[in-house]
This record gives sequence, structure tokens and C-alpha cells, in this order.
Amino acid sequence: PLFLFIKCIFIPSLYNMTPEKKVKTKVKSILDKLGAYHCMPATGGYGANGVPDILACYKGLFVGIECKANGGRPTALQRKHLKDIQTAKGFSIIIDEHNIDMLESMLNQL
Repeated sequence: PLFLFIKCIFIPSLYNMTPEKKVKTKVKSILDKLGAYHCMPATGGYGANGVPDILACYKGLFVGIECKANGGRPTALQRKHLKDIQTAKGFSIIIDEHNIDMLESMLNQL
């Protein structure tokens, strides 16, 4: 039916996502479950390079989350932004498919 065709095209599936996109989707789901405010800042021509993939506010604390997959490592500029967040008394973390299950408990310890 036409509905199923439209659903397949317009509703993203985990099967069509890159590994990093899967991590980002799961992180956003965890943040939603916790009731945290979060957004994904624009990058490229209009945004700042190196800013974490997801910016959030949880329990009044600024949180920067850099998402990686398949052994990816943050760039020097991404590491600088994560360190700057910590220097400003925020919380920053690198999340990948290996430590994503610990994200909720880490945030709840804030």
C-alpha cells in the first residue's frame, strides 16, 4: 500500500543509519527519557567546528556529548571544546557503542 511506501521513505530506520547516527539516536532517546533538554547544533558554514554533537541541559548542568562509532576518536578541536566545557564547570563526555549503556547512570550521578 501507499502508506507503507511513504513510511519506509520518510521514517528513518536504524537499518539505514550510519553507526554514528545510531549512537546519536540512542543518546537522544536516553536524554528524552530523562527529561533533559537537548539539541544538535548546526555545523559547517553557519556553525562552529568542533562543537559536541549533542548539547544538553540536565539537572541544571550544561552537558556536551560527542558521539563516535567504530573506534572513532575526537579531533583535536573536538577535544578542546570538551575540555572547555569542563573548565566552565559543565560535563562533557565521548559516547560510543561500547559505553552508551552507561550514559543514563553517569548523568544520574550528576
